[in-house]
Amino acid sequence: MNAPQPALAPATLAGLREQARSTGQPVMLRIQEQFGLDAGATLQLLAAHSHQPAFDMAALNVLAVDFGQLGFNEAARRHCLAARDADGQCWLLLTDPWDSASRAYAGHVLGTPFKIGLAHPADLAALLARHEEGLRAMEGVGGSGAQVAQDSGAETLSFASIAEDASPVVRLVRSTLYDALKAGASDIHLETDARGLTVKYRIDGVLSHIAHAPGTEVAEQAISRIKVMAELDIAERRVPQDGRFKVVMQGREVDVRVSIMPSVFGEDAVLRILDRQALSEELAGLTLEGLGYAGATLARIRKLAAEPYGMLLVTGPTGSGKTTTLYAAISEINHGRDKIVTIEDPVEYQLPGVLQIPVNEKKGLTFARGLRSILRHDPDKIMVGEIRDADTAQIAVQSALTGHLVFTTVHANNVFDVIGRFIHMGVDPYSFVSALNGIVAQRLLRMNCLHCAASVVPADELLELSGLTLDKTRDYAFRQGSGCGHCRGSGYKGRRAVAEILLLTDELRELIVARAPIGQIKEAAARGGTKSLRDAALALVKTGDSTLEEINRVTQIGRAHV
Repeated sequence: MNAPQPALAPATLAGLREQARSTGQPVMLRIQEQFGLDAGATLQLLAAHSHQPAFDMAALNVLAVDFGQLGFNEAARRHCLAARDADGQCWLLLTDPWDSASRAYAGHVLGTPFKIGLAHPADLAALLARHEEGLRAMEGVGGSGAQVAQDSGAETLSFASIAEDASPVVRLVRSTLYDALKAGASDIHLETDARGLTVKYRIDGVLSHIAHAPGTEVAEQAISRIKVMAELDIAERRVPQDGRFKVVMQGREVDVRVSIMPSVFGEDAVLRILDRQALSEELAGLTLEGLGYAGATLARIRKLAAEPYGMLLVTGPTGSGKTTTLYAAISEINHGRDKIVTIEDPVEYQLPGVLQIPVNEKKGLTFARGLRSILRHDPDKIMVGEIRDADTAQIAVQSALTGHLVFTTVHANNVFDVIGRFIHMGVDPYSFVSALNGIVAQRLLRMNCLHCAASVVPADELLELSGLTLDKTRDYAFRQGSGCGHCRGSGYKGRRAVAEILLLTDELRELIVARAPIGQIKEAAARGGTKSLRDAALALVKTGDSTLEEINRVTQIGRAHV
């Protein structure tokens, strides 16, 4: 049962409005603090007092935001927003029901009748933030025949410099990079279609549509601009190309890896953002616990990282946090008494007291060649960023067999697929299992937003799709975020690593060398305590930390109970 709402006496309300005005604080937040209410209760209180409909985050998400007349800058400055509902009705959303100035301005610029609605300042800010990147990227884009200029060195990104760009296409590219860095995106996708260029950001592992620049000429020139920045061949449009460039934003240097791919409508580009400074700040004092590991999983990883020699393999798709896990493990064992050398492509984070070598394939420094040189540098522990070929795999295995502790990553779906990957690379199974201490397969799951997560009852269809039944989930505390200002309306805030870990025992080694059926190997692994990724993910759903939709997106259904 909800607590009764406080009464807003005229004198009290007048005082709170004056305090909000003098401090520059939104009146809704001032009332919220005064009465100790949550955001939803405050919104309902003011809505009831002013006889205006309330729009929570769920209601805002179904509206079609209109920046055609009431532009983004004015909306952000005035803390209001114009939007249309499913029936085409125009709404002016305010955070202050007494904001007569914004009403008058909207009446002047909208040119159409509108109704007034109330929204919480945090929810409105989240909605504006969601649209900001796309609008800034689109700002000033138009026209054709823009000239693309050759750049030298790293470009400096700032909102002022972007506004000064004469070329609309250059402004589009720079704005897209600028907004992606602000949003914390890991990748930028530039997709060409028959209508123009679509811009998407990958944030927390999920692609979000940001903007669409109309016109095939704009798309072609934007891709050409990216090629120039990455020093690629702008005349070649029939084969894939890879490159990289650097930009400077707010005094810090950011690496951008570029992949150009031909398509039916022209070319697509994917830009991987490597913000070393932001990563360094994020990983400062990083521990395995900070990644979300606990209990038996944590103990197993630490045991593998503390071995005197052998190989620790971490596997998973791109963006699953493999390198971060290795960084955390190395940081925990970096006590200064061992020589630690890494070879990476590229070096994503500077580890103090560790010799880190960047791969440079143009100069002939590959993983294999670099690893051979590292062995002559008297290392105790070696990290190989990724095993991509048979040559690197062979050297890594031999290094682990000759008294070194080798940390490395490989792309595979689970711990058992790794075994097949190495054998198919031509590595001798006996040598491989002799060198291998253990394998960690991991994924990153989005966590429910703590501010808007609430108990839910999953639909029967979702339970069936997830391979569950009502009986099996009676002790589950299902929760899901509805979307708020803290999570940018997504319902999720932050990510946590989940893993399955395979510790190599003598029994497992014998089965692998004997090429035993995978079913036997899985049974032996289960007896040794290996739990699947699916089981680890379900444990987070059981405690209400994540959702069935999220674990179905990340882990394979039917892989529980190894």
